[in-house]
Amino acid sequence: MDLKRRRAIAGFILAGGASSRMGRDKGLLELGGVPLILRTARLLEPFVSAVTIVGSPRRYAALGLSAIPDDAYAEGRDKSRSGPLAGIATALAATNSRWNLIVACDLPYLSAEWIDWLLSRAVRSRGEAVVPQTERGMEPLAAVYRRECGAPLAAALAGGVRKASDAIKHCRVDLVYPREWCGVDPSGLILRNMNSPGDYEEAQKWWAANRPPANEDVTARRRKPKRKPRSAPRRRR
Repeated sequence: MDLKRRRAIAGFILAGGASSRMGRDKGLLELGGVPLILRTARLLEPFVSAVTIVGSPRRYAALGLSAIPDDAYAEGRDKSRSGPLAGIATALAATNSRWNLIVACDLPYLSAEWIDWLLSRAVRSRGEAVVPQTERGMEPLAAVYRRECGAPLAAALAGGVRKASDAIKHCRVDLVYPREWCGVDPSGLILRNMNSPGDYEEAQKWWAANRPPANEDVTARRRKPKRKPRSAPRRRR
């Protein structure tokens, strides 16, 4: 990771939703013994200058995560109707970074390889937002935004827009497609989220089948120390 690029990017995880279909805080659900929101923060950390949760600071303080409340643009409004757009606007109002990686807290299949690909694509883009587009439509909750997107998104929210995909149209958007990242997402699961207990059960099964053993350090495995070459045997006289 280029240090200069890393300093120009901030990471935000949106965790202000009601989790009504799941029935409990999705970010605190565990995969491989680790709360999903903590796993996501660790995943982002090597690629950004800092990771901030947009949600309840009190709720995530015990995990050692920095958080800001997501109500900056919801005062005097029904917060349940503000949705993720308020979280994105809050993040972009708080950032000092040129680029901002913003992801939802309920993406259990995110990978370091895909994040690296998306950020590499974003820093070369002339758009104000680099947003994945799948068969479901735009995916604004796993996207990269320039700081300049903050003002038009906040204005759209203040004007009554509630869908993030509608508000983003006020920015200069660079769409990216699955065919571009299929090399780092062979399963096609990267952007699948968890909305229901059934989704969580599927994610648990996937993790049980695909995560490395608990006693194996993935980083260490990828960076095995080089063995010292054996010295040549001495010739007998």
